[in-house]
Amino acid sequence: MAATESKGELQTIDLSKLNIQQLAQLKNQVDNELMVFQDSVHSLKIAQTKFLESKESLDKITPESKGKDIMVPLTGSMYVPGKIADSEKVIIDIGTGYYIEKDVEAAKDYFKRKVAFVTEQMEKIQAIGVEKSKIKEVLMDVMESKIQIMGAQRPVAADT
Repeated sequence: MAATESKGELQTIDLSKLNIQQLAQLKNQVDNELMVFQDSVHSLKIAQTKFLESKESLDKITPESKGKDIMVPLTGSMYVPGKIADSEKVIIDIGTGYYIEKDVEAAKDYFKRKVAFVTEQMEKIQAIGVEKSKIKEVLMDVMESKIQIMGAQRPVAADT
């Protein structure tokens, strides 16, 4: 048996009652869901890395940094030269085009919380992925046993 979710309700399916084609369709659906979960984990990993890098960059800002030359990112691949005007406050990107000013310690805390949140989300998605993988394994086992049964039931051609 396999469990699937529909509209928040858990639905149990008796796999032994499904034919090979239905099992294959269900396996394809589970494969697609697994790919979505893997893509989500990958995207979250990228976000986690960016938050960690931002936090590490803040570790390099000290009171002695004031007036030092830096390269300011305009895009992911374009930088312009600049100077650190204030080594006690930074402007951080909080998403969707919004920026806020925080002191360095508050900004570090912000990125620490973001890393923790993203890590928690990744763990949730990975747990769901593990369950979907188990369902896929069960589906494969049922399909294999049905194929073996079908092969055993086929009449052997008589020798002439």
